[in-house]
Amino acid sequence: MTTVVKCPTCGKDVRWTPENRFRPFCSERCKQIDLGAWAAEKYKIGGTDDEPTTDDTPGENRSH
Repeated sequence: MTTVVKCPTCGKDVRWTPENRFRPFCSERCKQIDLGAWAAEKYKIGGTDDEPTTDDTPGENRSH
């Protein structure tokens, strides 16, 4: 049985098969639209600007 998902850009049904090189998108166009939205910063990963941006993990002892 083939899995069918919705294209994140246009909502069309997309068959999740190795032959569909654009999955989860239905086409190159929808894939490029999504990439453009990321490049234009229309999507954001959760969090706030107030959170620290250090690479230090609490409790980890590092020597620099």
